[in-house]
Amino acid sequence: MKKLILLPLIAIVVTTIYSFSIKKTNFDEITIASTLPQADLKMKDVSGKDISLNDAKTAKGLLVIFSCNTCPYVKLSETRIKEYTDYCATNGIGCILINSNEAQRVEDDSFDAMVKYYTAQNLKCFYTVDAKSTLANAFGATRTPQCFLFNAKGLIYKGAIDDNVKDASAVKVTYLKDALNAVIKGANPAIQETKSIGCSIKRVE
Repeated sequence: MKKLILLPLIAIVVTTIYSFSIKKTNFDEITIASTLPQADLKMKDVSGKDISLNDAKTAKGLLVIFSCNTCPYVKLSETRIKEYTDYCATNGIGCILINSNEAQRVEDDSFDAMVKYYTAQNLKCFYTVDAKSTLANAFGATRTPQCFLFNAKGLIYKGAIDDNVKDASAVKVTYLKDALNAVIKGANPAIQETKSIGCSIKRVE
């Protein structure tokens, strides 16, 4: 009899825990045409200054890449990230890398490690600490690297850098570069959404 009473109670507890977990970790990703979420949120940049998305954007738009120091997929993409962030600078498009790995701040995604990584990569864009993964939550970002490109009106591309994260020499479709060129031309890219492949963002649960 006791077992019969306990079983429904266990089921309720398990369901409650599962539902709470989903609410904590399941974030809706912003959609095409969305405007910048949390645009005024100040984040510590590797320069030591506090930077928001509004500070980083230009009249043409803004490229946001959720990245980090250690993800193997980021490391495979470093040359491409450098190329496209420099491309933004050359063509008057704002650019910011966001490190949302809050669970690794005392490890290789600490602020000091970010400064060293930024210098080693010779980057020219902003690279900021997303405290408590607030911006990643607002975007619904889940991976590194994961790209969100905005023009002056809203989001026009989200997803992967290209179609082969593991081998740059085998890339056939340059999603992000095509989208950046569309921003420069004042148009929308032919492909506006792709699947990001990479490491999970290390949130504090």
